[in-house]
Amino acid sequence: MKYLRIIRNNIKDSLKSVFRNFSLSIASISCITITLILVAVAVLLSENVSKFTSDIEKDVTIVVYINKDATDTDIEALKTKIELLSNIDSITFMSKESIRKDMAKESDGLGTILSEYDETNNPLLNEYLVKVKDTESIGVTAKLIKELSGVYQVKYGEGMVEELVKIFDIVKKIMVVIVIGLIIVTAFLISNTIKITINNRKRQIEIMRLVGASNTYIKTPFFFEGIILGFIGSIIPVLLTAFGYTYLYDKMNGILFTEVISLVNPNDLMLKTILIIVSIGVVVGAIGSSRAVRRYLKI
Repeated sequence: MKYLRIIRNNIKDSLKSVFRNFSLSIASISCITITLILVAVAVLLSENVSKFTSDIEKDVTIVVYINKDATDTDIEALKTKIELLSNIDSITFMSKESIRKDMAKESDGLGTILSEYDETNNPLLNEYLVKVKDTESIGVTAKLIKELSGVYQVKYGEGMVEELVKIFDIVKKIMVVIVIGLIIVTAFLISNTIKITINNRKRQIEIMRLVGASNTYIKTPFFFEGIILGFIGSIIPVLLTAFGYTYLYDKMNGILFTEVISLVNPNDLMLKTILIIVSIGVVVGAIGSSRAVRRYLKI
């Protein structure tokens, strides 16, 4: 009970300090708010880039065209050989007749042309659609498949897939650097605010020292003040993130460019993002205030 009473009193003192130095607190909270908004944007971008990468990786397919003269036995043997490769996730057979029918449905003009063909004179090739586990190794896997007997040709969007994966990987790393940088800026802002508060209360601190107040007793209100500033500064970013991202998602129907590249559902993202924003505000507030107290009170 004693410790709870001490904590309660420290929180009261911290709140009084926030309102006593209202203009300084507003300036600090404004800076923290702006910084945390940028952090929120960076987190949302990072999460969506991760999803874009995952979506593209899931959609990447190696199309294996089978020799025209391959028998059913040859086709089945080829499937077995492909499945033995280490990077294979799944393999689906597409007969040339089913491909012809699918292509005919996509375009009336193409349908008219393809209607002249049937199972006996279909010019298309049977094929396997191969999904891989690791898209970064898709080139190596495609090369190994191409060397198998019974394979006429292999296609998977050579070069483009690797480049897209590399670009998204770079973007993710940049987002991480931005978030870390913004967190450091936020800590610096809070530290400076606490420093100003300390300067304004130097005489009060000197009196507390003269009457024998412990270093912990002197430091604790500043520690809580940093936490309070960080928490208040996180409120607007949380609201903007929750309502802004949900509005954007609904406005775009969850799709960015195509159905292949879609946005992360707000229900899957909001709680995590809000916890990150509030945690950063509170933790960085505590770190910033602790840094200021150690540096400027010499305790």
